[in-house]
Amino acid sequence: MPALACVDLAAPPSAVPGGGCAFVRNGSLPEPSPITFSGDGAPGIIIDSDHWSTDLSASLYKIDGWGAPYFSVNASGDISIRPHGSATLAHQEIDLMKVVKKASDPKESGGLGLQLPLIVRFPDVLRHRLESLQAAFDLAIHSNGYGSHYQGVYPVKCNQDRYIVEDVVDFGSPFRFGLEAGSKPELLLAMSCLSKGSPDAFLVCNGYKDAEYISLALIGRKLGFNTVIVLEQEEELDLVIEIGRRTGIRPVIGLRAKLRTRHSGHFGSTSGEKGKFGLTATQILGVARRLRAVDMLDCLQLLHFHIGSQIPSTDLLSDGVSEAAQIYCELARLGAGMRVIDVGGGLGIDYDGSHSEDSDVSVGYGLEEYADAVVRSIRSVCDRKYVRHPVICSESGRALVSHHSVLVFEAVSATSPESSTPRLGGHDLTCFVEGLADEGRADYLNLTAAAVRGEYETCMLYAEQLKRRCMDQFKDGSIGLEHLAAVDALYDMVSEAINVADPPVRTYHVNLSLFTSIPDFWAIGQLFPIVPIHRLEQRPKSRGVLSDLTCDSDGKVDRFIGGRTSLPLHEMEGKFGGGGGGGYYLGMFLGGAYQEALGGLHNLFGGPSVVRVSQCDGPHCFAVTRAAPGPSCADVLRAMQHEPEIMFETLKRRVEEVVFVGVEDEEGGGGVVENLARAFHGMPYLSCGGGGGGVGEEGKVKACRYYVEGEGAVSVAGDCYEDWTF
Repeated sequence: MPALACVDLAAPPSAVPGGGCAFVRNGSLPEPSPITFSGDGAPGIIIDSDHWSTDLSASLYKIDGWGAPYFSVNASGDISIRPHGSATLAHQEIDLMKVVKKASDPKESGGLGLQLPLIVRFPDVLRHRLESLQAAFDLAIHSNGYGSHYQGVYPVKCNQDRYIVEDVVDFGSPFRFGLEAGSKPELLLAMSCLSKGSPDAFLVCNGYKDAEYISLALIGRKLGFNTVIVLEQEEELDLVIEIGRRTGIRPVIGLRAKLRTRHSGHFGSTSGEKGKFGLTATQILGVARRLRAVDMLDCLQLLHFHIGSQIPSTDLLSDGVSEAAQIYCELARLGAGMRVIDVGGGLGIDYDGSHSEDSDVSVGYGLEEYADAVVRSIRSVCDRKYVRHPVICSESGRALVSHHSVLVFEAVSATSPESSTPRLGGHDLTCFVEGLADEGRADYLNLTAAAVRGEYETCMLYAEQLKRRCMDQFKDGSIGLEHLAAVDALYDMVSEAINVADPPVRTYHVNLSLFTSIPDFWAIGQLFPIVPIHRLEQRPKSRGVLSDLTCDSDGKVDRFIGGRTSLPLHEMEGKFGGGGGGGYYLGMFLGGAYQEALGGLHNLFGGPSVVRVSQCDGPHCFAVTRAAPGPSCADVLRAMQHEPEIMFETLKRRVEEVVFVGVEDEEGGGGVVENLARAFHGMPYLSCGGGGGGVGEEGKVKACRYYVEGEGAVSVAGDCYEDWTF
């Protein structure tokens, strides 16, 4: 690095001997050497390269890691969905950007008129996840010579959306795939959905239970559902026995064991001896003895346990499953009618693509390795104890639904790429030094001397000390705002000149509520892959953090997968997502579990619009089988006990009063009333891109086929709309 020198203000500006450079009177410095960086942790990817490609984008954002086998980058630079995983043929891929365009374009342009943010669901991906999980267990059972079968359930708490639950039941019916409920309303929806599923599918009833919950579960058994009441607390047993006798319905009972095995990560806090749910060894023995005393020990048929979500390794999994299998075998020895072992949740997904066992956002195994560890561990214990191999059940919600849902949102603006700190002119620098106290002048002289000697670390120490002194002087009123700005500018000049300043990070303002759509990021620090869904054939020249629409300082995303504190992003094209280049769209991936169910109404931002997209026959063809706008302002107000109709009438009367007393109104009272009505019916989010409402709450859509003609325009086959309400 060339030497940096600062000349005394009295000296004329000139080059410093020895190849150095000087702070001259105009405050300018030679440009620092170009800063190259590796995308915050993407080895070998140099952002300041003259060359770029879609492959480099895929590597930079680690799409081939967390996205395999469902997401990739196509030749157009857009995120491409592979609905059938690795079996997807090239012509079956779906361009996510084209889906967003069709969903958000106005009706008159051939779109659906939906406003962003937008959730795009791909039921084909959900089907593939379910079939892959089943295939993994089938393979493990066959290869290990296991004497029973696998029969999973979906815990509806992960995402209770009607169409997701119905899809799981439909896709899982050939495999006797069932549902798990943890509350009375979840039990009601599970019973309703399973009416169209396999009669052998399990309906696992977890969670705290009162008499009404237990009665409902027993009614389900009378209606022909394969209902299992899992005891979470010892006192629930008395209710089950009493209500079963009163109704004449013999229950099938399971119990949740509180294992000693747990993992140390964030999600392991729900397990172990101090876990919230489950029975200890003493309590398990008590349940067995109580059931024997009332001649109901044969009703105890299922053992359930939960090590914790996102189990990081198969070694830990094997330990927990082996411990549970020992309890299962002991219950069988005591005479219980044991036939099912439910390994609970915990099948993790790789949010950052690192395939690491040492991270809360990754796991060190795949589906086949997970299934093999479970089957092998149960078989080993049962064989040693001479116990018949049980049916294996799992409650893998996160692994089933996370991949099939993508949250798409738009960046509406970004802070300037240039530093907001102005350069110091010669006059400003002179005034600045003259205004310093003695200690500050000493810091400045020491700074210039260190610069002449080329002692760059010492330069920064004096610059930082000078900045602190000036802040203290400003607080006690000794210097003004101009001096404070000047010291910031001087500090930045020194940092840039010796190449220690970080590349500027810009703030991208996104049309989104973090608390509504990504609550796990705010609440527990869960990281999700966030990636531009287009322009990936271009080199991202900026680094940014994301700021949402809410009036809350926590409403920002400043941590990303790979340990990044900022995200490589492209320059914005046009104000508010408009202009010649259109909007700038980002996608949050792997968020299909929990985020929708946990999201609230912070700042009265409701949920996103939703489209359901399936792959069709034909080249790059997709069908929109369902489209629903997000909640309107009236909807979210009503949810908080306000009455939008009365509110509108109140404001309407106010308009009439104001117009009556002669207040000038360019639009007239009628125009104001129309704007108020439109505001109540519009979504809470910004109307900054295409679409922008127009689809009423009861809007429906047929299966619309969109064909991509080469790399050009998209044509629409047939009339797509039915029963739209505006």
